[in-house]
Amino acid sequence: MENLKPDMKPDMGGDCGYKCGMLPMCAPLATSWVPPQGMNPPMYAPEEALTRGTLFPGLDLPFMNMVNKSNPYAGTPLGELMALTFMVKELQLYLDTHPNDKEAFKAMKDTLALKNEAWKRYVKMYGPLTVEDLEMSDKYDWLQGPWPWEYCERSAK
Repeated sequence: MENLKPDMKPDMGGDCGYKCGMLPMCAPLATSWVPPQGMNPPMYAPEEALTRGTLFPGLDLPFMNMVNKSNPYAGTPLGELMALTFMVKELQLYLDTHPNDKEAFKAMKDTLALKNEAWKRYVKMYGPLTVEDLEMSDKYDWLQGPWPWEYCERSAK
C-alpha cells in the first residue's frame, strides 16, 4: 500500500472513498439470498420463450418494463429450431437445480425429440447447419450454396 497515492490509500478508520474499493475495518458482514425457483413452474411455449428470453414466466423481468414482442424468425423452420433449442437449454439449466422434477424431465425429453425432428427437416430443406450434419450426406456439400442470405435474394426477385 506504500505505492498508492494518498487519495487511493484506504482509510482503515472510516470511509475509504470511491477509488479504493476496500471496506472500513468495522464494516459489517452481509449475506445475500436468492429465493430458489419452485418445482414444476409454468412455462411459455417454445417460440414465446425465445422471444421473451426465458422459458419461465416467473423469471420474466423485462429491463425497464420493455417487453420483447417480436421475433423475426417466428413461423420459419429456423425460428422453430431456434425456439426448441432454446427450450432444451432452459430446461437443462432448470434441471441442474431441480433434478427430481419428473415433469420437467419429461418435457425436456419431448422437446429433444421435437428439436431433433426439426433439425433433420431443416438440414433436408436447407443443408447442413454443422459439420456433423454431413453424416446424413452422400457428398461433401458443406460449402455448397445456396447460403441462407441467398434464399432472401431469390424470393425478393
